[in-house]
Amino acid sequence: MSTEILQEILLSLFRIAVVLVLGWALYHLLLRLAPRIASAATLSESLTMPEAAAQRKDTLIKVMLRSGEWVIVFIVGFTILGQVGINIAPVLAGAGVAGIAIGLGAQSLVRDIISGMFILFDDVYRTGETVRIVGITGVVEDINLRHTLLRDLDGTVHYIPNGLITTVSNLTRQWARINLDVGVAYGSDIDKVKEVIDKVGEEMAKDPYFGPLITEPPHFERIDSFAGTGIVIKIFGTTRPTRQWEVMGELRRRILRTFAENEIEIKQ
Repeated sequence: MSTEILQEILLSLFRIAVVLVLGWALYHLLLRLAPRIASAATLSESLTMPEAAAQRKDTLIKVMLRSGEWVIVFIVGFTILGQVGINIAPVLAGAGVAGIAIGLGAQSLVRDIISGMFILFDDVYRTGETVRIVGITGVVEDINLRHTLLRDLDGTVHYIPNGLITTVSNLTRQWARINLDVGVAYGSDIDKVKEVIDKVGEEMAKDPYFGPLITEPPHFERIDSFAGTGIVIKIFGTTRPTRQWEVMGELRRRILRTFAENEIEIKQ
């Protein structure tokens, strides 16, 4: 092996090592910058809604890291191919021809990515929030530019392409509503029913555990309707995001006990 060839091999190896080091440095720079960029994007929200801001921050960090990793791998990979003597120009040209050939078939992929970008930029939902998408209600476990991962109440995981998402119902943004119907027998003293319900709501708002979860105590809102077997009472209140179901479960338990103590008959 001639000295020139050996020098060329060593030079190529050196360049490859430099590219790998630069790729490693870029990746670690990305690890440092992503949290800072996400923090800057959620700074104003973090002052008023720290938990919601933390959710959005985590979502942005995940997407930036995944997207950045693919870009770094692509750049490093093609640079190394050039250093080992592979002419990447035909590869790129072939990729362009192939891209045109499969362009129509890849429309759904492009639609998914564009929709994913708008979901993230518009802050439609975040990881940890409960949403209803394409008729499926569940907790958002992951978001990327390709799809959204939902886990429903049964524990089933749904992978939903972002391009299919046209309407999103976010059930846990900023605050959540207690919306409970309770039926009582005809002939019940409605004033007494109202007094009991309001008292239960006030006691829950003072509870060491449930109090911090409640932003507006559950209260008697109105007589909602007259059903075949009883009078339907509407109970309203507000809670912190995602905590409405836990609060309503405890509210039902306390209403059932308190109604029994006051001889108020529940009718469905």
